[in-house]
Amino acid sequence: MDFKFNDGGRGKYFAANGVRDCVVRAIAIAAQKDYKEVYDTLTRMFGYSPRNGVLKKDTRLAMEFFGGKWHPCMGVGTGCKVHLDKNDLPSGRIVCKLSKHVVAIIDGVVNDTYDPSRNGTRCVYGYWTFNN
Repeated sequence: MDFKFNDGGRGKYFAANGVRDCVVRAIAIAAQKDYKEVYDTLTRMFGYSPRNGVLKKDTRLAMEFFGGKWHPCMGVGTGCKVHLDKNDLPSGRIVCKLSKHVVAIIDGVVNDTYDPSRNGTRCVYGYWTFNN
């Protein structure tokens, strides 16, 4: 997949490196929301800062709150069927759930602070679509 560096607007507000704010970044990018708006909303919703990660159960709630619709790609015991590869994913604005990470994809291009695709071998557990 092609890769585009995109911090979701974090640099406008914070000079931070090494943070685990992928949920905030992915929502800001895919849902076309302001980073600080997403950050502040998640802080209020969950009672903790999303700077160092969002709990798995809260990630789903956050995506749905901002308009994401879940599409599972795996079931228990099915093995990996969909990879982080533009040929395996739909076009448009989506957020893919990976192992310990979520990433925004826009029309087949990874938008993140690094490329998590592992050359198209990274397994996608499911994804949220955003129709903005």
